[in-house]
Amino acid sequence: MPETPYRSPLLHRHGAVAASGPDEGIAWHYGDPTAEQRALARGTAVSDMSHLGVVTVSGPDRLTWLHSITSAYLEGLPPHESRELFVLSPQGHIEHWAGLVDDGTTTWLLTEPDHAATLTQWLTRMKFMMQVDITDATEQWAAVGTPNATEGAPDEPITWRDPWPHTLEGGTRYGLADHEHPGMHRPWRLQLIPRDTLVAHISEHEQAGRRLVGTWATEALRVEAWRPRLATEIDHRSIPHELDWLRTAVHLHKGCYRGQETIARVHNLGRPPRRLVMIHLDGSGHLLPEPGAEVRVGDKPVGAITTVARHHELGPIALAVVKRNVAEDAEFLVDCDGGAVSGGQEVIVPSGGVSADRPHARGETSRDARGQNNLSNTMGRFL
Repeated sequence: MPETPYRSPLLHRHGAVAASGPDEGIAWHYGDPTAEQRALARGTAVSDMSHLGVVTVSGPDRLTWLHSITSAYLEGLPPHESRELFVLSPQGHIEHWAGLVDDGTTTWLLTEPDHAATLTQWLTRMKFMMQVDITDATEQWAAVGTPNATEGAPDEPITWRDPWPHTLEGGTRYGLADHEHPGMHRPWRLQLIPRDTLVAHISEHEQAGRRLVGTWATEALRVEAWRPRLATEIDHRSIPHELDWLRTAVHLHKGCYRGQETIARVHNLGRPPRRLVMIHLDGSGHLLPEPGAEVRVGDKPVGAITTVARHHELGPIALAVVKRNVAEDAEFLVDCDGGAVSGGQEVIVPSGGVSADRPHARGETSRDARGQNNLSNTMGRFL
């Protein structure tokens, strides 16, 4: 992207209100956020996502190389089949995220607006002798979102289909089974088009009967679907287990990659120290917390808000990351300017912290002389 702050040409539309935070540069809404959400829920909408970062990787080694350094299984990935991946720290913390699709000659990575440059730099450092070429292509390509569950066809623009919440082969889940998960009602895909055709491309969608919607709508439906996002739900301590993100972005049975030891250890033996929840906020006082607001049970801080949205049916809702051992029926208080609002939780990652296919224990874990669990002491070095 240019060094000056990005500003979508669609912000010139009458009624457009600019988004802030991680979505700065595109529209929050175009004058009627409730109608926009309803159009998106019906599947008759299009969204300008042109602020997202785009990185391309070409060359004959691209998929085997990305397979070896990220959390996803990519060897033999067919063209036009979507995946998502993490770049993890040696301790298993999430550093980068990308949605990935390969067109047969180039691998396309979509990431958060402020991550394309740093992801490109990290990939370039990891290139070594591999036959790959890495490019930050954000200035040339723009993303457009539509509520569609299909993969891109060969005659369509490059298309990344969001795999959430389908538990992919090699993944696992901490939360609900796929068919029970609210994310099954949120089909979503991003198409990549030349940036200079963005306005014309959106106009074609509108002529076909789709309503242009802003991030008020897309974020509200994302929260409803319990869908985590790098720009909002992740901090320097985050591991995928806390967010139920082993469903789609981690393959547990592939070869070694950076951070793999922590991924396996927490899955097989430990429990994630925190867990993602959705909070139904009391909207009677018209107060909404900001991301980062403290979540309390009584007077005790237990976590923080990560995303806040006003849903056209559910009212004010939020995602938050809280301590794993917080009771699943606990009522929350969330700090706001001018006071606090109460909220009830929907459990996304259960407090037990055990995945659906965790191996059975073979016996009691040994204890040290102080009676403390050795596994817990070991886990502390990684988390």
